[in-house]
Amino acid sequence: MINRLSTGKSSYKCFRYEEGRDKPGDVRNVMLVVASLIASVTFQAGVNPPGGVWQDSSSGHVAGRAIYAYQSEVYYVFLIANTLALSASILVIISLTYRFPFHLEIVIATISMIVTYSSAIFAVTPDESVRFRYVIAAASVPYILRIFIQLFNIVFENNEKPESENSDKVVLNY
Repeated sequence: MINRLSTGKSSYKCFRYEEGRDKPGDVRNVMLVVASLIASVTFQAGVNPPGGVWQDSSSGHVAGRAIYAYQSEVYYVFLIANTLALSASILVIISLTYRFPFHLEIVIATISMIVTYSSAIFAVTPDESVRFRYVIAAASVPYILRIFIQLFNIVFENNEKPESENSDKVVLNY
C-alpha cells in the first residue's frame, strides 16, 4: 500500500484534458460550471465582505460599512483579488456562451451583476479609504489581456502564412 502511494506517478493523469478523447462541448460545459461557481463565490464575497458589516454607528465606525475595511491594506488586497476573479470568470462565461441562444440576455445579466457588485462594494467601503481606481484596474485586467492575446495571434498568424498567400502584396524596398 505504501509503495503504491509513493511511486511519484500522478493520480490526476486520467483527469487531464486530452484533445482526441474529450469532446469540446463537454469541456465547454465543465468550464462554464467552474466559471459560474467562481463568479457566484466572488460575487457573494463582495456583497457580504468577510467579517460582515457594522450593525451600529458607534466607536468611530458607521453602520453598514465592512468591518474588514478598517484594515485598509488587507481589505484592498481582498477587494482587488476578488474583483479580478469575478471579472475573469465573467469573461469566461461570456466567451463560452457566444452565439448561444439568449446570449444577449446573458450579457445583460452579467452587466447587471457587475453593476450590482460595484454598487455593493461602494456601499460597504468607507469613504475615507476610497481607492477604487485599483479595483477598476483589476476588473479590466482580464479583458485587456484577452485583447492583447487576440492581437498577438492576429499579428503572428499573418506572419506565418505561406508566400503564395502573401504574393498579391506589393513590397516596397527603399
